[in-house]
Amino acid sequence: MTPTPVGSYAVDTGTGRVGLVMGYEGPYAQLRPPGGGREWDCPPEELRTATPAERIRAVNGYANARSRGEVS
Repeated sequence: MTPTPVGSYAVDTGTGRVGLVMGYEGPYAQLRPPGGGREWDCPPEELRTATPAERIRAVNGYANARSRGEVS
């Protein structure tokens, strides 16, 4: 299995969260939520490339939350 490239959006299939692949450390991929925030670890076998619709939904969700003042 080819690892998801650093800098691309991916889905953590264990949690359903979409994040930006920041790198690989030990046995884990490290993902960061759209718009920034705390990274989380994901086993690479639970990672798949996000579809364009999933990426747009995640980025727009963050933008909407920011406009409502829920995140800074």
